[in-house]
Amino acid sequence: MTLTQLNAFVLVARLGSVRAAAAALGVSESAVSQALTALRQDLGDQLITRSQVGMTLTPGGTRLLGTASQIVVLGAEAHAAVRAAQGAPEQLRIVATSTFAEFVAGPLMEAFRRRFAGAVEITTGVAAAGELGVLIANRLADVAFGPGVTVEHELPIVSEPIFKYRLVVVTGGQGRPRGPARQWRWLVDPSGTDPDSETAGLLRRLGVAESNIGVFQSQTAALVAAADGAGVAPAIEHLVSHQLRRGGLSLVDLPGFPVEECWYATLLERERRSTAASALRRFLGTPEAMQLMRSPAAGVPPSRFKPPVYVTIWS
Repeated sequence: MTLTQLNAFVLVARLGSVRAAAAALGVSESAVSQALTALRQDLGDQLITRSQVGMTLTPGGTRLLGTASQIVVLGAEAHAAVRAAQGAPEQLRIVATSTFAEFVAGPLMEAFRRRFAGAVEITTGVAAAGELGVLIANRLADVAFGPGVTVEHELPIVSEPIFKYRLVVVTGGQGRPRGPARQWRWLVDPSGTDPDSETAGLLRRLGVAESNIGVFQSQTAALVAAADGAGVAPAIEHLVSHQLRRGGLSLVDLPGFPVEECWYATLLERERRSTAASALRRFLGTPEAMQLMRSPAAGVPPSRFKPPVYVTIWS
């Protein structure tokens, strides 16, 4: 039995698939499957079985999950302790849903870096909304930004609101598309394929068929296509305000819109957080952070620019 095997088991159990676990760990699906097979052989139990509704834990797997989670956490704490003893910068691993990562994470982390007194190594990744809590609980990330996470009793995490925004629908020109909304061409970023995202929830409520959805690499690409008249796009109102003012985009009059939503920060419980994560949570309540989340378009210096790394595969 190894730490790698236990880590793979915990992520498969929490995320519900080998694919999601492999993406979170940054390894191949076959590597996760091999680790899970070795653990099954060592313990003499299937641990996880596949059914029509997804992955199901065996009684042995259910009992193992709590213990394995504790061991994984201790392993992460051991790595952090050795890094600290070596004088390495403290790590601050950020994960966020795609729109937050694309527009807000870079300027926000650059401002935090300037204010944080200690040396810190910041990395930013993109994850599906349903994975944020698991990544934090298993110490694969320190702070997650996106929708609020439903906290399971055994997970030592908290999810706190940090910024309210409005979700709108935009298109190019001034005309409202013809016909009912479910028949329009909807242009979305990768969050449109994430079943737990606000965008996916919107499309479900409107009854939009998959054939009427076009997924783009980024929110910016989807908005450019909408401005060119290719369809309509869900958007965060304050992030497209300048395009609305200039006439490149226009709001679509749709019943029930705008929709009030909120970004949350998900972290470990206060007593379990790293120094950098605690400092970032305090920074999020400052006027500077609020202004950056409202108007992040100023960008970051070229020497500091690092595109977000996608740490998950959209299903």
